[in-house]
Amino acid sequence: MNILSVSGSPHVHSDESTKKIMWRVNLALVPMLLVGIAYFGLNALIISLVSVACCCLFQWLIEKFIMKVPSTVCDGSAVVTGLLLAFNVPATREMMWIVAIGALVAIGVGKMTFGGLGKNPFNPALVGRVFLLISFPVQMTTWPKVGGLFSQMGSIPTITPEEAARLGVDATTGATPLGLLKEGGVEALPQAWDLFIGHVGGSFGEISALAILIGAIYLLCRKIITWHIPVAFIGTAAIFSAILWAVDPTTHIDPLTTILTGGIMLGACFMATDMVTSPMAKSGQLIFGAGCGLLTIIIRTWGAYPEGVSFAILLMNSVTPLINRWCKPKRFAC
Repeated sequence: MNILSVSGSPHVHSDESTKKIMWRVNLALVPMLLVGIAYFGLNALIISLVSVACCCLFQWLIEKFIMKVPSTVCDGSAVVTGLLLAFNVPATREMMWIVAIGALVAIGVGKMTFGGLGKNPFNPALVGRVFLLISFPVQMTTWPKVGGLFSQMGSIPTITPEEAARLGVDATTGATPLGLLKEGGVEALPQAWDLFIGHVGGSFGEISALAILIGAIYLLCRKIITWHIPVAFIGTAAIFSAILWAVDPTTHIDPLTTILTGGIMLGACFMATDMVTSPMAKSGQLIFGAGCGLLTIIIRTWGAYPEGVSFAILLMNSVTPLINRWCKPKRFAC
């Protein structure tokens, strides 16, 4: 008789449960959601609700009618995927139906194809995000101008209303800091304080380093994540950006601005730390984080696309099994 029951990861040797962990991650994402609503208004809230609802619906349908297994929607993992996917898209009306397609790809392809939570080799939200970026490049790179409760703060370069109408966007749009760097050089970048609080263009979940840090500190205090991947990710990105900055400060940005722009903070704290798709051993997590940071800077510097976090994390997800074989956790009772 088989007396062993082996389930998919995560395997947590404590009184914690997957459900508790997932809902605490959702709680940690609330500061970013509030900042997104504050800066971009109801569009950010509606996109988040659509994304979460679609992720939960698609997971329930696949489990009930295709896999024919009990539903796991209530464990909160689909909500995490929905929020992270929403946080990685612009807060425009066009995204309200596009994000539903991303949710189908994230859940159906990135997660349930491999058997569900604990069996997916790639971060589902990033799978959905990269699919949308490739399939809808104009909509995924049309950024709304910061408005909402903070519409009178600072200024962000915008295009004309005529150009906005031609592109089919619902408001005057502004460039992201990395887009400004590609187009206008270092001098075009916003101030560090705007980057820290989030008064910049971009995906609404990644703009505020302050909100991300609040959520990350909560996860660290609850021991849901460890410092290894975020520190290795951010530290490596900072080191290599410092080298490039030292070589040519007129072309490359300083390390502080590097880590405050784009998705480095969100990726390092909330997506690279996914316990299913990241290495198990602490040494492996350091290698994983360093690889993400290095690939991010390489893609940003020499790639055609100004951002590289999503691609970097997915590439490192693919080598996680090799890292686990090389950096094996210490055996029990050894």
